[in-house]
Amino acid sequence: MTDQAAKPIALAITGASGAPYALRLLECLVQAERTVYLMISKAAQVVMPMETGLTLPSRATEAEAILRERYGAAAGQLRVFGREQWTAPVASGSNPPGAMVVCPCSTGTLSAIACGASNNLIERAADVVLKEQRKLILMVRETPFSPIHLENMLKLSRLGVVIMPASPGFYNRPTTIEELIDFMVARLLGHLGIENSLNRPWGGDASPT
Repeated sequence: MTDQAAKPIALAITGASGAPYALRLLECLVQAERTVYLMISKAAQVVMPMETGLTLPSRATEAEAILRERYGAAAGQLRVFGREQWTAPVASGSNPPGAMVVCPCSTGTLSAIACGASNNLIERAADVVLKEQRKLILMVRETPFSPIHLENMLKLSRLGVVIMPASPGFYNRPTTIEELIDFMVARLLGHLGIENSLNRPWGGDASPT
């Protein structure tokens, strides 16, 4: 594993619909023995129990304890940061993560990242990843897209950001919601350079995507 690949992955969960994607991605990152820096927006804390039944406390340390136990994370492998925890490593270009995923990414967060707002830790972390030229993946979840959304996505795509809408494929004939979730999580893991066997690739066998 290269030094870059060994660096932590920042995962931000915002208030768009799609919390099951985020929790499955978190589980897979922990299973892959990657260190995860997790940030959860205020809106995401409202949406998550509606979509997954999981209610997380607003205090970062308490949320971290719950998630560490839920996914069996090793000591120090999973760190949860508060929305205005400016001392977090992701807030500075001197210690950027290897990559960052915003999953799901609301169009409000998309807009803030596109204009460099940095009003909270999620936005600042994305700004750091952009300026340090690390990989940034946005799983945008909205429908339909307005011209504003499309312009923001195009602007970021031209800067090298991976725009990955939550659009699972059906060529594997999924029969469960979990299979649809795994389709997208496999795509995310693939772009992070993490081998997985969640999904059979197009034209291939059951080898990792």
